Amino acid sequence: MKTPKQLERYFKGAANHWRIAILDIVHKHEGITVFEITEKLGGNFKTISQHTRALVHAGLLNKKYRGREVTHLLSPYGKAFFKFMQTF
Repeated sequence: MKTPKQLERYFKGAANHWRIAILDIVHKHEGITVFEITEKLGGNFKTISQHTRALVHAGLLNKKYRGREVTHLLSPYGKAFFKFMQTF
């Protein structure tokens, strides 16, 4: 069982409508870049980039470097958190 402080990090990490949408997109399209996420969500690149960075910092997304591109996938905790979100 995670400590309350650790759980807080995950909940705060996903506590934004853009971040929830990003988790959903990454779940559907594993290995997606920030540019592709921006296109799919119709948002501002800088905004999506900041929210993606926050999700990585919270431990819900992992980054993978592929040449000059950075792709994103759900971390094990991100997968568990996404599954939790689907119950609502």
